[in-house]
Amino acid sequence: MSQALAQIQPALRAVRVLPRALTKRQKAAVIVRLLLSEGSPIPITALPEDMQADLTEEMGQLRLVDRETLDAVVVEFVSELEGVGLAFPGGMEGALKAMDGHISSEAASRLRRAGAGPADPWERLNALPPDKLLPVLEEEAVEVAAVVISKLPIDRAAELLGKLPGERARRVAYAVSQTGNVDPATVRRIGQTIAQQLDAEPPRAFDSKPGERVGAILNVARSHTREDVLAGLDAEDAVFSAEVRKSIFTFAHVPARVAPIDVPKVMRVVDQGLMVTAMAAMPEVAEFLLSHLSQRLAQTFRDEIADRGLPHEKDGEAAMTAVIDGIRRAEKAREIALIQSEER
Repeated sequence: MSQALAQIQPALRAVRVLPRALTKRQKAAVIVRLLLSEGSPIPITALPEDMQADLTEEMGQLRLVDRETLDAVVVEFVSELEGVGLAFPGGMEGALKAMDGHISSEAASRLRRAGAGPADPWERLNALPPDKLLPVLEEEAVEVAAVVISKLPIDRAAELLGKLPGERARRVAYAVSQTGNVDPATVRRIGQTIAQQLDAEPPRAFDSKPGERVGAILNVARSHTREDVLAGLDAEDAVFSAEVRKSIFTFAHVPARVAPIDVPKVMRVVDQGLMVTAMAAMPEVAEFLLSHLSQRLAQTFRDEIADRGLPHEKDGEAAMTAVIDGIRRAEKAREIALIQSEER
């Protein structure tokens, strides 16, 4: 509650005058005007655009409100505010956002396709992951892409612009300079059209691509099984095989995927005994890891590796898988940042 309302609330509890014949929208306009006059920040932009327009229209039509009516409106507002026990998000898009992760993507898509989309389509589009919006910037007219870029938060717009080919990015950036005279209705129609197109896409049974799924499976498979499958894929479909290989991250890939600065963190994410076993199974990777540790710590690991000796193949595979699992968890927790496979 704003400081202004908090200060006058005790005195207003004694007021018993009912507000004059004001509509709910007019009462809302009175409260907003009072808060603004006291310098209280109000996130009106969080409201749907039609509600923002209605509120502004009411403020434009009102003139003077006497003190008695103002006091009664504030008392009513404070009473209703104190009586609120639970607030719902409002609108289907708000409900879908609250239920995200608790209902299936198929159910969410069906609700959106049934016409239960948000009042403001840009709220829906701003919530989408970059990979869903990137095709829009690549395939739509540059003028449309410029509007999309202009409506996104700056950090997300910069991220998407950086993923476009150079020439396309330059054309879209220049088109932004031509959006100064685009009216709000046109921007809204563009948002509605794009949202409808994206919602019309059939839901996927799997979130990841086929190559990523096969790669994830091969990540934890025995090395000879992995090599046999990849050899077969090379013969059957070289393009798909290349996609799978990009998704594979095994202990052998550690020198190419882990930045030297992150090696000390990697050494801490897995049980030391498993790390020693994994390094004993693959000395070339061990040398990479040890070369980016302090001399004292590296020597300690070298002594333990020498004492451990060459592990049984099954034990070595299990230890290396455990190391990769630990690295993946650290990456997910944003403790480290893996080098992308394309950079290998």
